[in-house]
Amino acid sequence: MASVLTSEPSLVYSRRVVEARVHKYHWPAVQLNVWMIIMLISACTIIGVFATFIDIQHTLLLPVPWYFPYYITVASLAVFFILLLLYLIYQRRLLPSIVMIGGFILFVLWLTGLIVISVQLWGPDGSVSSNCNLQVFGASPMPKGQTLETLAWLEQKSICQSWQAVFAFGLVGAVFLLWIMVIAYQVFADDAA
Repeated sequence: MASVLTSEPSLVYSRRVVEARVHKYHWPAVQLNVWMIIMLISACTIIGVFATFIDIQHTLLLPVPWYFPYYITVASLAVFFILLLLYLIYQRRLLPSIVMIGGFILFVLWLTGLIVISVQLWGPDGSVSSNCNLQVFGASPMPKGQTLETLAWLEQKSICQSWQAVFAFGLVGAVFLLWIMVIAYQVFADDAA
């Protein structure tokens, strides 16, 4: 057996160790925690109220308006976004750009739902508010006692107050989504300085 000898020199590769430098941003912990709690309350309230409204619509054999599942979906996305932020905080990888982009997308979707709710609540003809003022809050005399009429009036009052709660928490959620974009920009700007 003949061995083959080559005159070419063999190559030796050396490995370079590259340090992965992870950039860390300093987030205001109290503001971020307050933001997450308020947004979770807003989103879960909207999910709960509109899920109840969908159940009522099905019970009454009425069609479900498109904005009920729309706002449930947007509020669910907000909860998912908060869970994503918590995961990124745990991993110490929360970037201002992720928060700004996610906050902006949610703000646009949230504001769309808020506008639709406003139109339904205070719209021109047959709005929820005018019906509530006429049939529930303006009822004179208010039904009392253990009757079906009192129970129906209490249910109507509950539905009217649920609409008001959805609008209030929708407005709070929109303001807080703007606020988180401002916080993210401040974190980015403070780091650049």
